[in-house]
Formats: sequence, C-alpha cells, structure tokens
Amino acid sequence: MERIQPASGALADAYIAGCRVGELRLQRCGHCGIHQFYPRIMCGSCLSDDLEWAAASGRGEILSFTVVRRPISKAYEAPYVVALIKLEEGPTLMSHVVDCASEAVAVGLTVRVKFARWSESITLPVFTLDSQRGSSS
Repeated sequence: MERIQPASGALADAYIAGCRVGELRLQRCGHCGIHQFYPRIMCGSCLSDDLEWAAASGRGEILSFTVVRRPISKAYEAPYVVALIKLEEGPTLMSHVVDCASEAVAVGLTVRVKFARWSESITLPVFTLDSQRGSSS
C-alpha cells in the first residue's frame, strides 16, 4: 500500500527538490525578508511576488502534537507522532517527530530536521528531538 503523495507543480517541485538533496527550503520575500511556508506565488506578508528559495536552519520548536495510534492505512506504521513545528525562521509546518518514544515528545521541545524516504521518488522532512538544546522559554 502506498502513502499519500505530496502535490506536484512548479512551487511544490522546488521544495521537493531541496528535500531530495537534504535541504529544507523556505520561500523568502526579497521585499520584506519574511520566510513563508507553504509555497505561494506571493508573499503572505506584503503581497510582493519577489520570492526566492532559501535554505532553512532546520531547527524549530514543537508547538503542538498528537500521537497517532490507529493509522489511516497499512502504509503507515503506528504509533507515530505528528507535530506542528515552528521553525527558527518563523513559519510553522506539520511533520513527524521520529527516532524517539512518543512519550518523550512535549510542547516546547526543540527539534532538528532530518529527511526520510517517503516513496521511491519523494524524500520529506521529519524532525528529531534536539539533545543539544533545552526547551525554549
């Protein structure tokens, strides 16, 4: 059984290409300097179309999470943690927290990106608990 695949298109393909080479990319506005995620044709802050792709630090903080114990299909091995991650650059994205017990995950913990093979052609960002930094205040 196959996992749900991300949408393709010019904007999504640039993001996916970064993931394929182990780089978390965000759009950055050349006019106001704000980073944004999900990819769009205009800046969500100032409406400029002067957008470029920039490598993100890959560091963030868990804002919220849930432990999925009953997966939507056999393609997903439960339990797994789905979290909202606020990146250092500002945007929030949804991803998985991996390589730890679900009981170890908590709001406020810092995380680092790593990349996981999602299918034969897609690699996506997932996050691990950051043992180098404490939770932020």
